[in-house]
Amino acid sequence: MCTAATYQTRDFYFGRTLDYDFSYGEEVVVTPRNFPFPFLEKGILETHYGMIGMAHVEDGYPLYYDAVNEKGLCMAGLNFVGNAVYHDRKEGKDNLAQYEWISWILSRCATVEEACALVEKANLLKVSFRGKYPLAQLHWMISDRERSVVVEPLKEGLRLYENPVGVLTNNPPFETQLFSLESHGNLSAGPAKMGFAPGMEGKPYSRGMGALGLPGDLTSQSRFVRAAFVRMNSISGEGEKESVSQFFHILNSVDQQRGCCLLENGSCEITIYTSCCNADKGIYYYTTYDNHQITGVSMQKENLEGKALARFPLILEEQILEQN
Repeated sequence: MCTAATYQTRDFYFGRTLDYDFSYGEEVVVTPRNFPFPFLEKGILETHYGMIGMAHVEDGYPLYYDAVNEKGLCMAGLNFVGNAVYHDRKEGKDNLAQYEWISWILSRCATVEEACALVEKANLLKVSFRGKYPLAQLHWMISDRERSVVVEPLKEGLRLYENPVGVLTNNPPFETQLFSLESHGNLSAGPAKMGFAPGMEGKPYSRGMGALGLPGDLTSQSRFVRAAFVRMNSISGEGEKESVSQFFHILNSVDQQRGCCLLENGSCEITIYTSCCNADKGIYYYTTYDNHQITGVSMQKENLEGKALARFPLILEEQILEQN
């Protein structure tokens, strides 16, 4: 399970949690403009926008989980198990494998508007990566500083939704996630208004009672409501450190701790990593479950005119500053 969010101060930020019970060995990966992107049915794209994000590299191919390109367009794929539907090849469509989808959009589009135009022409194939991995059932959030949308692969094809809250989790489908906010319209970041009944107005016994009823469990629906509430009420300074710190606080509100989400096989789902990307500057920040120190990788410090991937293994061990 995962949660993705946007945030804007002076710069625009985009990131996500990846919550799962095991890792595929993901890394922060910079794909330069001249890396030859091979697409299953669209040939090799020799020149494109550069991008940075979290990916598992297999046979030299970056399988991105989430990324931002040099134009500030961001995209993340989140589990959508039981609802995602992929199709056979369709004439007149851009037929793409699911694992190519993030690379296809970010290599060619500078804005959400341009991405939406490609979505309208696309058909996602029920093909896994070279037969090596299960076919991931996903939906995607695509965002820039002006607009955010969700793309879902359904039986009738790809469905586009406007995303006014800048948050996405997993199931149910996004339309239902968004509707669930209607049940929490009474929540407030301000003081509670006690109005149980005439003559029983009462007095709040604690700060924070305006948010009484905010879901606190680990289900994707509850995480959506909680992340949307925290994100839309968040306040921070305009600087980079303040903004990045606040973004991590937003996503930390939906952290999954080891032992709280047990699976049938006895393993635990945990927040493997949390990311925050400054989309304007191309800086990818991350923390991991056992390393809370924020680590940053800048796309602009790499040779974007090159052809080779730049790969940065995650720092997984906790970094503790000993003050005395």
